[in-house]
Amino acid sequence: MNQALRAAMADAGETAESLAEQVGVDPKTVARWVAPGRVPHPRHRAAAAAALGRDIEDIWPDVLKRREPSWLRPWVETELQATALRSFQVAVIPGLLQTPEYASAVLSSGLLAPDEVAGYVETRMRRQSSVLERRKPPLFVAVIDEFALRRGAPDIMHPQLDHLVRLAQPPNILLHVLPLDAGLHPGQAGPFVIATTEDGDVAYLDDQAAGRLTNDTAALWSIWDTLRSVALPRRQTIDFLEARSWLT
Repeated sequence: MNQALRAAMADAGETAESLAEQVGVDPKTVARWVAPGRVPHPRHRAAAAAALGRDIEDIWPDVLKRREPSWLRPWVETELQATALRSFQVAVIPGLLQTPEYASAVLSSGLLAPDEVAGYVETRMRRQSSVLERRKPPLFVAVIDEFALRRGAPDIMHPQLDHLVRLAQPPNILLHVLPLDAGLHPGQAGPFVIATTEDGDVAYLDDQAAGRLTNDTAALWSIWDTLRSVALPRRQTIDFLEARSWLT
C-alpha cells in the first residue's frame, strides 16, 4: 500500500472521490493508486500532488529515481544552471520539447529494453519541467531541421507538432524550422546544444555511443549563426508547424 499517499490524503481531508474529482479521474483509479505497485500517469501525479499540497517526490519517491546514464548527468546539471539554451537538432525533436508519446517512440527505436522505456520517458519529462517550468526559465532557442518533423507516425507527430506550437507562444521559447530547401548546411555534422551559464558557455555534443561536454564553443557559435540565418523566422515557423502539409 502507498502509505505516503494515504497519509497525504488523510492530512488534506481528501477522499478517493474528492481527489478524483480534482484530478479528473474515476474514484476507482485513485483507490488503485493507494494499492501496492499502482503508479499514476505523470500528469495525474502532478495534479494529485498539487491537490494534496505535497511534492511528487514525497508521495511517489521510487518513480523519480534518476535513470539517465551517468555520462549525461553533468549536462543535466548544466541545463538547470543555464540562463540560455540554444539547441540544434537534425534528426529528432529536442528532448526538452518532446511529448511523452514521441519520447517513447524515439526511445523504443534504440537499444533500451521495452520495460526500460517508461522510466527514461519519465526522466525526460522531469527534465523538461525542471528546466522550462522553473521560476526563472532560461531563454530556449531551438533550430529544428525539417527532416526531424517528417519522421514519425502521423498519430504521434500531429500531437507533437501541436505541442511545439503551444510551447512557441511564451517569449522565452523561440522555435525555428530549418527548411529542406535551405540545402546543405554545416549542422549536418551533428546536433549540439550551447548552454550559457554564469561561468561561461558549455556545449553538449551527442553521438551514437554517448554525449560529451566541451567549453570550446567558438566553432559551434559560428555554425549556430549560420543555421539561424537560413532557418525560418519565429512566426513563419509557427505557421509552418500549423500547416504541416507533409503529414496525412
